[in-house]
Amino acid sequence: MSDKTDAFLHSQTRENLMRAFAGESQARNRYTIAAGVANKAGLAVIQGVFLFTAEQEKVHAKQFYSALEDCAGQTVKVDGTYPVDIYSGVLDYLRAAQHNEYQEWEHDYDHFAKTAMSEGFPLVGKLFENIARVEKTHGDRFGKFASLMEKDQLFFSDVEVQWMCLHCGFVVEATAAPAHCPVCRHPQGYFVRFELAPWS
Repeated sequence: MSDKTDAFLHSQTRENLMRAFAGESQARNRYTIAAGVANKAGLAVIQGVFLFTAEQEKVHAKQFYSALEDCAGQTVKVDGTYPVDIYSGVLDYLRAAQHNEYQEWEHDYDHFAKTAMSEGFPLVGKLFENIARVEKTHGDRFGKFASLMEKDQLFFSDVEVQWMCLHCGFVVEATAAPAHCPVCRHPQGYFVRFELAPWS
């Protein structure tokens, strides 16, 4: 065993990686659950936002887990606090997700990155920094859709904008998304402002 490996196995960074893996794994499951709530509410667009983000959280978890390779076959004990986000409304799920993403961006991963750097693990430190930037993007995304819901502008606009059907790709310019897509007949809940559509 090299000195570097031995140092890693006794580091705070090792524990922080496991905390991050657990946190990302839980976030993925929370977002999958939230997607189900959005689906029941007829909000396929919000369901899509949660599932899209959940897949990115899975990738984050995999990266943190891979960084623990030197611990293969071991059990890493960590303490942590994780949110219980169970709500009846979609808006509550969006705001909770926004809060949690900003917590990771501004506090958790910033601290974990600095610890990794100070302990001599710059690649892990950079991993935390890079994923923290993504978490800010996640928080911004959740916040944007929450604000649209709060203002009753998820499917309505004060000015004409483009709306895209997430099911078939039909795009229309109007002050409101159609009640049903003229092409695939899917309901309004499938429409998103074109500027917020993935890959638009």
